[in-house]
Amino acid sequence: MLTINVGVLLAVIVLLRLRRRTEARSRADEKLTVVIVLALGVVIAPTPVGEGILNALGQLASGITDSAH
Repeated sequence: MLTINVGVLLAVIVLLRLRRRTEARSRADEKLTVVIVLALGVVIAPTPVGEGILNALGQLASGITDSAH
């Protein structure tokens, strides 16, 4: 039986949508892309990959704020 990971499916959809030219997008199309990206974030957030991304972004943000002082 074939199983599809929802996170991987959403990531592929986002990549396909972002490859299109910007001029060809309507406002509704851009809103749909934003909703799909938010759904991808919600799906990825509780996973170990999502936690790793969060930790990396936190370290990057603290490094930037430390270098500003």
